[in-house]
Amino acid sequence: MVEEIEQLRGNVAFLSTPSLYFSVSEECRARCKIFEFDRKWESDSNFVFYDFNKPEELPESLRHTFDVAVVDPPFITEDVWIKYGKAVELLLRGHDDCKVICTTVLENESLLNNIFGAKSTKFQPSIPHLVYQYNLFVNYKSLVFSRLNPEIV
Repeated sequence: MVEEIEQLRGNVAFLSTPSLYFSVSEECRARCKIFEFDRKWESDSNFVFYDFNKPEELPESLRHTFDVAVVDPPFITEDVWIKYGKAVELLLRGHDDCKVICTTVLENESLLNNIFGAKSTKFQPSIPHLVYQYNLFVNYKSLVFSRLNPEIV
């Protein structure tokens, strides 16, 4: 996932994805913000406090300033995804080239398609201690995500 994010152009909003945010290069992080509830990351200059229950409280200065949103909610329910969808709508610039990358269970595919126009990819995040397999969903064509990763096979 880092490889793909590093290749994308523009500003990136990481919503509830601190592990990915801190995995990209410092050069990439310079054009990113981490939107997170856990204040343990607030010493990072790109930290923005984010309560997914209150997407309308996102700072006005950051609205419509991002080209990419990476989303991994703490819960996989429809109501939570709808709130994240509102946040993404507020953060992305609104042009056709905006990209959304999401992780959740395959059962949420139609929901993510309705909210973001996202579809599942062959690539699947590897989360060793999770009892179910997460899938990756994007609203654009990706060469990196079009291949199944070897650790999943």
